[in-house]
Amino acid sequence: MIGMSYEEILLFALGAVGVLIIVHWVTEKTGLPAAVLLTVVGIAYSYLPGHNIVLDEHIILYFILPPLLYNAALDSSLLDIRRNMRTVISLSVVLVLITALLIGVGFSYWVAGATLAAGVALGAAVAPPDPVAALAVGRKAGLPGKLITLIQGEGLLNDATALTLLTVAIAAQQDGNFSMPSAIGQFVISAAGGVLIGVAVAYIVRFLRPLRSDPLSANALSIITPLAAFLVAEHWHLSGVLAVVVAGLMIGHDTPRYTTGASRLQTSAVWRLIDFLLEGVVFLLIGQQVKSILGALNDYSWSTIAVALSITLGAVLLIRPLWLVVTQLLPRQLHLRLGGQQDDDMDCPEGVKKEEPINGREVTALSWAGTRGVITLAAIFALPHDFPNRELLVFCAMIVVLVTLVGQGLTFAPLVRWLGLRADQKDKARLRNEARSAAVQAALNRLDDIQEEQHDNVEDEAIEQMRKQLQVRLDRYRRRLDLLEQVESQEVPQSPQYEAALMVRQAVIDAEREELLRWRDAGRLSDDNLRVLNRELDHEELVLPKRPGSH
Repeated sequence: MIGMSYEEILLFALGAVGVLIIVHWVTEKTGLPAAVLLTVVGIAYSYLPGHNIVLDEHIILYFILPPLLYNAALDSSLLDIRRNMRTVISLSVVLVLITALLIGVGFSYWVAGATLAAGVALGAAVAPPDPVAALAVGRKAGLPGKLITLIQGEGLLNDATALTLLTVAIAAQQDGNFSMPSAIGQFVISAAGGVLIGVAVAYIVRFLRPLRSDPLSANALSIITPLAAFLVAEHWHLSGVLAVVVAGLMIGHDTPRYTTGASRLQTSAVWRLIDFLLEGVVFLLIGQQVKSILGALNDYSWSTIAVALSITLGAVLLIRPLWLVVTQLLPRQLHLRLGGQQDDDMDCPEGVKKEEPINGREVTALSWAGTRGVITLAAIFALPHDFPNRELLVFCAMIVVLVTLVGQGLTFAPLVRWLGLRADQKDKARLRNEARSAAVQAALNRLDDIQEEQHDNVEDEAIEQMRKQLQVRLDRYRRRLDLLEQVESQEVPQSPQYEAALMVRQAVIDAEREELLRWRDAGRLSDDNLRVLNRELDHEELVLPKRPGSH
């Protein structure tokens, strides 16, 4: 933002937020990729008179990537990643390394003036798919839960692998010598150290759990955690990205146990806003860089640009499906096949079906779920400004993002439907209602324990009142389970009584809210009191299913 006054910076910030809101609305109405629209808006802005913002690689590396990765880790499942460790290693580590190294070798041999380190840096940036677009489309299309888990787990740890490799490649280029054994050794040390730092940060946050009971303190602690993990790891020349991811996975796993409901609700809302703003602003700012990047390409011949693009796009589009097919054909002992039980001697938990290896249709869907996004763009712009062939590398990465976002992003949902891949909604509804029944039964058992202890008549009344409420819920869940068992189709059956109860409860909440507003407008209720009472209604409304099949 060099050369811009404070007023210009403020106007730019206000305009950027306004653009994000408009683009989000357009995306919701049309289904077009928000990343593409924001990048186009950024490109258009760059040709307008006035100042353009020059991206600083340190701002991206220290202030943008850690929060984005941490939020993704909080929303992921540590248990799912552990259960699918072979798949995670195959897609998030091996496939990323192979893609990056092949692009590096291709650049060193066929792109004039490019080094192996420069090619590996580009490969590391474009290797990791961004699962956000694929998951958003896949969930709407009803993608099976097994594939959702694979895409989500891959998308989390492949970023860590790629960005760790990117750091190694940048350091090797600056040293002037890229040695494969040395790079591998540095990668292993950096990754292992980052994991240890992440574990240490997660345990420190667990130790601070008294602070996490207060929503404001929990939010402040949550915001500084990824920045602290990244800073400590980078200070010791270890993988700050892995430190952030590991810390996020462990803290997300502990969150239901060590935080209050109010803290979780507020923290989740804060992180959704941070993610929305950071991702949107990154695409806007990156679009602004296109003008200067295209101008810098004048230093390269058309043949050099064509070769560089062919190598990059060819590797991104071909290596992933080839790897998925090959790994499914390999012997199981090599531990690279996807899906199914991860270890032959591992017992499947009681009540959990043993998963089968993924089939051909699922391999096809996973092959097409390779859209690149904000991590690729943020990573490539993290290259130092004096990095060799930087403009060519950035241009190739941007083309990869646009091709995959538009080409794969817009065709993924039709492909999923054409393949006939549908989630078993009835099984999901059955599992949720079984869990709800078990939770309510545990609450009734706890009431029995309380009743056996010393108590007075007032407590007797409170216990009996609570028992009646819990029994009503338990009866409702059991009736829902009976209905699910009676229906032979895989779709979730609709219960007229259940839907009527939801409609009535929503109508009651709306009536309560309208009455509170009438009291406020009549001067009988202050705004402070209105906010407190409205918050209570908001929490009640939050637990109501928003669409058929979500219950």
